[in-house]
Amino acid sequence: MKHLMRLAALACAATVPLSAAAHKMFLLPSTTVLSQGSDAWITVDAAVSNDLFYFNHFPLALDHLAITGPDGKPVAAENKHTGKWRSSFDVHLTRPGTYRIAIVNDGLFASYVDAKGEKKRWRGTADKLGEIPADAKELRISQSQGTLNTYVTLGKPNDTALKPSGHGLELAPVTAPNDLYAGEPARFRFLLDGKPARDLKVSVVAGGTRYRNAQDEIVATTDANGEFSITWPAAGMYWLSASLDKQPATIAKASERRLGYVATFEVLPQ
Repeated sequence: MKHLMRLAALACAATVPLSAAAHKMFLLPSTTVLSQGSDAWITVDAAVSNDLFYFNHFPLALDHLAITGPDGKPVAAENKHTGKWRSSFDVHLTRPGTYRIAIVNDGLFASYVDAKGEKKRWRGTADKLGEIPADAKELRISQSQGTLNTYVTLGKPNDTALKPSGHGLELAPVTAPNDLYAGEPARFRFLLDGKPARDLKVSVVAGGTRYRNAQDEIVATTDANGEFSITWPAAGMYWLSASLDKQPATIAKASERRLGYVATFEVLPQ
């Protein structure tokens, strides 16, 4: 049961709701900006929480963790661990530049009626579609794509790890993701399959919600270029999310696609 709950939590990352009151999934780095060097380390926590950024609901699975280094090559996570309330891992930063740390989800959900007339549900990936009976009736398949993200920079930032793949809902920072300061505006661009995602609602919530009576959610909408800007009200960790549903699927047998993007950013004081 615990394994199934973890899989469900990971799958839900693709469709994180914009509601500020919902459970939130996040990657929380111990720091996001480090001085120049070749032997720096950070620790990252991964969890589903009722409050940002506290560990009081469920850990996230690390099966689909992907770390991209400043040279665009994969970086291995070290010392992975999953406990009662959170998962964690270490990242060894051996090259200067910007790292992207992400949990990537790209799966399928299906419902159908089997030969006995019983309603069934299935979850898997495109290469496992053969698990669905050939004689299934009332078959409906939906595609779910989404990522949980955070960014860390050692020394001078670069954008190699930030280059869009052209697939799904992606953030293409205009302002470097580790160059964020309280009281200063930052600009970001959202892309849907490599094209500007216009009229997309973006939710931003500061951490520390456990100690506030209100979520103080900031909502922005992307323009025709898929861009939006935000002026950070204070220093601290922020949770940013956006989602889309009822989009054309990229897998032939799927009828629709749901997409989501979530990221944690650190805003520094002036």
